[in-house]
Amino acid sequence: MILNSGNTPWRSTLQHPPTYSALEDTVHCDCLVVGAGIGGAMASYHLSLSGAETVLIEKRRVGSGSSHANTGLLQISNDKSLTSCMNSFGQKNGLLFYKLCQTAVRNILDFRDKLDIDAQIIPRSSLLYASTPADVSTLREEYENLVAHGFDSEFWDEERIASVYSFSKPAALYSRSDAETNPYRLVHSLIAKAAMNGVRVYEQTEAKHYEFTEDGVICHTEYGRIVAKKVIFAMGYETQEFKKDRGAKLINTYAMMTKPVKEFPKWHERSFLWETARPYLYFRTTPEGHIIAGGKDEPLTDSERRDVRVISRSQRLLEELEALFPEIKGIEIEYSWGAVFGSTYDGLPYIGPHPRFPHCYFIEGYGGNGTVYSMIAAELLADTIAGKHRPELDLFSLTRSAKPSPS
Repeated sequence: MILNSGNTPWRSTLQHPPTYSALEDTVHCDCLVVGAGIGGAMASYHLSLSGAETVLIEKRRVGSGSSHANTGLLQISNDKSLTSCMNSFGQKNGLLFYKLCQTAVRNILDFRDKLDIDAQIIPRSSLLYASTPADVSTLREEYENLVAHGFDSEFWDEERIASVYSFSKPAALYSRSDAETNPYRLVHSLIAKAAMNGVRVYEQTEAKHYEFTEDGVICHTEYGRIVAKKVIFAMGYETQEFKKDRGAKLINTYAMMTKPVKEFPKWHERSFLWETARPYLYFRTTPEGHIIAGGKDEPLTDSERRDVRVISRSQRLLEELEALFPEIKGIEIEYSWGAVFGSTYDGLPYIGPHPRFPHCYFIEGYGGNGTVYSMIAAELLADTIAGKHRPELDLFSLTRSAKPSPS
């Protein structure tokens, strides 16, 4: 699967990333991690802390798949609101999901003092604005549920929004405790630290086929083998070529990054911006003064058609940005790209075992909060492989109904 189109920005921010050799031998391990993107990086790092003898393989270069198109937003709130989660899954499970996301964001922020490559992890707040006046009552209900359960959120009216932004909207939720990151640097920093802790990392090493035995899994590559007691598949959206999930859907999404802004517009705390409409637009800044805009999702097509669409969709994103901040009108696009993006019908990621694949676990962090989901998955699966029972995995079961039951 060709995951990305256009010109992504992150590789230029790490001129000399760590490199790793290809596997050319037979190796044994407690756990094999397949895929060196965000999910595989986080899983490998957590396994290295638990003491599990771990091997990580990647068929490309580290961080060159979907993680290279990631826009680096780390949020507690999700594409599916807390209110909707509690309605779909019950109050207990809906709240559990949001609390897990909250803990994951905090733990990612803690990486800043633990990693050797600066992953540009920066605390940010978020403004979720009503796309239309009809969305105001829904936002107010969401605010009431967030505050009732201890989340740091404020309900802003049109006047309050206009006082600190260049635009105004009918209403918004202003929430704190989110963060941003440079996803490419985050992947490399986690894997470099995992390698320092003893994880064996092999790039340009593609798994050709697997043997599932009574005691584990044998993974055959072009020039070697990995004999593992357990396997974590962290292959991102390419998982759908290996194991189709009825509850997952793939689409095309687009993003662009401007050239650095000389004088920043009226943009309170350089917060994230996103909206209630679905599919939604979102905006963030970078430490170097760029602005990223994303969205304009559309049905999945072949990569050639996505290649052609990158320029026009990026121009549309720039127009949306200029509509919010007229004072930067005329700013130029520096990078523009499109990518495969995945979500699930019920709004939850897939994490855990599958009955067709003994001794195996999957990380499928589908949705707009995929980096946060990968953090949740890494912690749950590292504990599980270490022998600790994590009942939270039931919420993310790969065999759950494709669509949520009525609340």
